[in-house]
Amino acid sequence: MKGHERDFTSTGQPPWKSPLAFSVLLHGALILVALVGWHWSTPTDDIAPRSITATLVVQQPQVAKLQAQPRPDPEEIRRLQERQRQEAAQRAAEQAERQRQEQQRREREQQQAAAEQERRQRAEAEAAARRKAAAEAEAQARRQVEEERRRQQEAARAAEERRRREAEERARQEQAERERQEAEARRQEQERRLREQQLEALAEQADRERAEARQRQAEAAAAARAHEQQMLSDRDRYHLLIKNRLNQAWYRPPSATEGMIARLRITLLPTGELSSVQLIKSSGNAAFDNSALSAVRSISRYPLPDDKDTFERYFRQFTIEFTPQELR
Repeated sequence: MKGHERDFTSTGQPPWKSPLAFSVLLHGALILVALVGWHWSTPTDDIAPRSITATLVVQQPQVAKLQAQPRPDPEEIRRLQERQRQEAAQRAAEQAERQRQEQQRREREQQQAAAEQERRQRAEAEAAARRKAAAEAEAQARRQVEEERRRQQEAARAAEERRRREAEERARQEQAERERQEAEARRQEQERRLREQQLEALAEQADRERAEARQRQAEAAAAARAHEQQMLSDRDRYHLLIKNRLNQAWYRPPSATEGMIARLRITLLPTGELSSVQLIKSSGNAAFDNSALSAVRSISRYPLPDDKDTFERYFRQFTIEFTPQELR
């Protein structure tokens, strides 16, 4: 743009039919109506139309003067403005769509370029990884071959050492087995002799023990007989003592008659004290029975033998009968 002039692209229409000319005309008409208070009603007198002068700048740097035009129709002006707005909106929409498509195209190109760059980088990385993996695999294979050769050598040495140790161990085991067999033979011989000696000693010991047992049995039998005799003697003696004590303590009731018998069970303590007395057979006479019970309870300490066996057998618990004539 130079000065106040602008360049326009020619559309093949006359300058006065261009949108700019219509716009200038429309604005001039509106200014004129505002100034003179013109009404759209048809006047009774014809008024000479006023001319409007406008300047249109075209592609060539020159100024063109518009000649006076007839007064424009408002409806035509409105339609013209509407069409201009629609065309402007369409052009703006087309321009926005072109810009959007151009932006999308650039973005697709950038994405494709980035994808291509990523693909190349990935391919290069994969190729490098494959080369590295191949190198590592080759190195691993060499290490494995070397390791296998080393293991085989160590296995061979270990097998040789194992065979040598096994031979030595067999020799030691054979020697130990011979020594063990010899020792076992000596031990068995010693055990045989020892068993013979033990059997002889056991036979002698058995003979002595049998003789001693017979002697002890004879002594025990004699002692048992003597003890039994002593116990019987003590039993009779102490039973007699107890009867005498009870006779002294018993008061026969006047109602006692021939044939009355009161049987009592007496239980004593090892100290000679009375533990309990029980009437196990009544005489049929309460006074007679009570007199017998009173006599038994009146003795504070009964005479007892010192031998525990005699006490447990004959005096721990015994029975006694009261009759008018005597105690049995």
